[in-house]
Amino acid sequence: MPTSRLSLPQSLFTSVLNTPLQITYIFHSGFLVETATCLLVFDYWLDPSYVIPRILRPDQSKPIYVFVSHFHEDHFTPGIFAWRKQVPRVTYLLSKDVLKHRRAQAAEADVWLAKGASWQNEHLKVWATGSNDSGVSWIVEVEGKRLFHAGDLCNWYARFLADTPPPTCVQTEFGTQVNPLAEEKRYLGELKDIRKLTDHFDVVFFPVDARIGNGYTLGARQFIARFQVGLFVPMHFVLSGFESAWRMEPYCQEKNIPFWRINREGAVCSFPL
Repeated sequence: MPTSRLSLPQSLFTSVLNTPLQITYIFHSGFLVETATCLLVFDYWLDPSYVIPRILRPDQSKPIYVFVSHFHEDHFTPGIFAWRKQVPRVTYLLSKDVLKHRRAQAAEADVWLAKGASWQNEHLKVWATGSNDSGVSWIVEVEGKRLFHAGDLCNWYARFLADTPPPTCVQTEFGTQVNPLAEEKRYLGELKDIRKLTDHFDVVFFPVDARIGNGYTLGARQFIARFQVGLFVPMHFVLSGFESAWRMEPYCQEKNIPFWRINREGAVCSFPL
């Protein structure tokens, strides 16, 4: 991973700099971000409010960039590749683990990235940062704004850390065994690597998943303790409900971080607020 700090290119500081982002919640960890010049889609899975059909119109002229953080079925569906048949200007940026797990063919994506890789064009610049689960997280710079989508980066075993002493080995729901302290160390190590690039984001999309159990906001709290955040957007809460994600709001308020209280699929938020 490059160690130089990120700086937004001066060429982006034009009239588009003051154009708000329009963010639409699709489902789970899926979001649509509309800018003045392009459309970004993150971790599309299901779309109960039919957000995506509204941008797959013949008269829709903005290029679409589709990001997939990893191969898990709640973050990726091969159906996204059919979008190119409806609108020609679609670019697919996928984590290499999707290819490793044979969820897609090499020719189906335009860009394959692993941790430490980057890509750019005239609209945006992308860095693939790490995950302590599968695949990658994303830093995207577009029109003078810096976005972070965590994918499955989180402190997933937080519920065990409150035990005295924490257990050194627990069995996960998938039948594997992990050391919660070692997993937290891996998670914090990924945050340290991201801080080598930047310590601030305009918009952060981050898991707040109550299925983790007691302390399910810990990973998000550890993130906002290490980064300046312009807007915190919870995600990955679909099986525990909208209100469970709101538990993160008071912690954001303590740090004067605006929090998007998502309450339905298809909800829309503008940034800056």
